[in-house]
Amino acid sequence: MPSRSCIVPVSIPPGIRLDRYIAEYLKILSRSQIRARGLEVMVNGRAAKISRILKGGESLDLSWSEAEISFLVPEDLPLDILYEDDRVIVVNKAQGMVVHPGAGNPGGTLANALLFRRLQRLGAGSAEGAGAPGARESGLRPGIVHRLDKDTSGVIIAAWDEEAHALLSEQFKTRKVRKTYAALVRGWPKEAEGCIDKKIVRSSRDRKLFTVSDEKGRQSITYYKVVRSYSSKAFGVFSLLLIRPITGRTHQIRVHLKHLGHPILGDPLYGEGSQVRVKGLMLHAKRLSLRLPSGEYRTFRTRLPKRFTLNL
Repeated sequence: MPSRSCIVPVSIPPGIRLDRYIAEYLKILSRSQIRARGLEVMVNGRAAKISRILKGGESLDLSWSEAEISFLVPEDLPLDILYEDDRVIVVNKAQGMVVHPGAGNPGGTLANALLFRRLQRLGAGSAEGAGAPGARESGLRPGIVHRLDKDTSGVIIAAWDEEAHALLSEQFKTRKVRKTYAALVRGWPKEAEGCIDKKIVRSSRDRKLFTVSDEKGRQSITYYKVVRSYSSKAFGVFSLLLIRPITGRTHQIRVHLKHLGHPILGDPLYGEGSQVRVKGLMLHAKRLSLRLPSGEYRTFRTRLPKRFTLNL
């Protein structure tokens, strides 16, 4: 997710709105793009509306979604499909697969694979590469509704049409989707279950990372339950947790578990440099419950990946 932080100069004209300042002075998004790209704004560490009037001297933290891909090459990549109908597809995303193309990941993403799958369903997906119709020519989009980090595996849903995408997106926005993750964490939490209700804000030391805050940031709520704890010579004490995030902030589960004192095994960003050597981030989106465009309420489940056994 692109982001930018800056200080509003005191010399700005009086009465200027935040959205106008972003569009005309910072020139990072147009006023129409501000809404289309889901801009999130923090002013002096607190969430703010884009209609806010600036006085000058404010600290801004901005983040927004990637631009819609104007040309996406379909790629025939293997997918573990859990469910599919004429409106949606549910996939068990492999660890290491990026969801959307971006800097350093121009292809090989879930979006490339879903476009190929969509063209196949329409009878136009037999070719790849330069000769294959891309997103621009086909008029199609991969329809991905939510995101998982590259190193997080598990359940993710995408829509095949705009109406289905809007229906699913609204459920995520209004927190009507129930998401359950599994994680292996360092140590043994004192409480068998609990709730982490801590705001999350971008780190002042490293703008690519996030941290908890008592005052600033966006409300973030994560429930957890200890399933079992283990002890071994190779990995020390570690625990399997089931996690249900109520909000969906960037890196929320990883940041909250670090704050709890039990960072996820294999986390290169929040593992504090003392993690045991495991095969990647031990975080998996295990279940997803929501209402499909057909009106049916469904729960999609996956088994824990083999990497969770840690060769015990």
